[in-house]
Amino acid sequence: MIIFVLRRLAWAVVLLLAITSVTYVIFFVIPTEDSRPSIGRAGSEVDLRTVVEIHGPIYQEYGQFLWRIATQGSLGTSYTSRGREVNDMLIAAAPITASLVIGGLLFSLMLAIPVGLLSALRPRSLLDRVGTVFVLIGISAHPIWISLLLAYFLGYRLEWFPTGGYCEVFTPSTFCGGPAQWAYHLVLPWIAFGLMFAALYMRMIRAAVLESLNEDYVRTARAKGAPEWLVVRSHVLRNALMPLVTMLGMDLGIALGGALFVETAFGLPGLGGLAAISLRTRDLPVLLGIVTYTTAAIVVINLVVDLLYGFLDPRARLYQRDFEGTVEERPAQAPISGTGGLEPAR
Repeated sequence: MIIFVLRRLAWAVVLLLAITSVTYVIFFVIPTEDSRPSIGRAGSEVDLRTVVEIHGPIYQEYGQFLWRIATQGSLGTSYTSRGREVNDMLIAAAPITASLVIGGLLFSLMLAIPVGLLSALRPRSLLDRVGTVFVLIGISAHPIWISLLLAYFLGYRLEWFPTGGYCEVFTPSTFCGGPAQWAYHLVLPWIAFGLMFAALYMRMIRAAVLESLNEDYVRTARAKGAPEWLVVRSHVLRNALMPLVTMLGMDLGIALGGALFVETAFGLPGLGGLAAISLRTRDLPVLLGIVTYTTAAIVVINLVVDLLYGFLDPRARLYQRDFEGTVEERPAQAPISGTGGLEPAR
């Protein structure tokens, strides 16, 4: 297990170096007409290298860029926000985006798991057909279109939820604050964000459950007289949900991209809204910070997902060892049983 963790850590470091190198090339090597925007009341021009405090040949600048991120974690000040630190702007916006992404993914799982499971247990039923239509709509519809529909019908016409705005959960500065108001203002963004992934997850769970129902270990459990609910819970659902862990980590980058549209539609001051404003104002230091830290966060979260997958399913570690040629022979393993261990396949 230690070797597995060390290999995943080494791979994460390689990915971080690749990401930072590509980011450096895009922002500092490729020439653009916006590399020296005018700032300040006097309209004086300041180069991005001066703001980030790197200079010299390319290899030296890249080393300074990495050192500044690793030791100071700072990327200078904003062009348009009166010299405000980029880190302060990211720290203020990141919790809003994290609240949207985590809440939206939880909503998608709460919707996708039961609907996908019931659709697989009752194929070609009314629920299965409705779920198929829902999948087509969820895959085809744009997040902004879904957000605007929810805001119009549930917010404007029915007045059940606010159509925009954000409330602080811990340190409210106005009357709009506290956990209740925070969740109340995020209900529509959570629904709009969760619908983007609920359709895909529901279809994946349905296919995985249908495949698991035909396995030998399920028929064996039924032949032993195990109740149907126990077979579904301990044998079918547990194995069908394993690919979902990997999908959640892989979809994180897509989720951050979808957060841009949802935050724009509901006026949330998160990283997506900050990125949209920075693009309009050509605030390169802020864009550099958003790209660098969000991609690094994606790599770290994918590393955590890989490690969790290795802990939950020991076969993942064995498959990697087989792929790298460290194991010559390995007996066939059955899927995870209800007892939590691996049993030889018969």
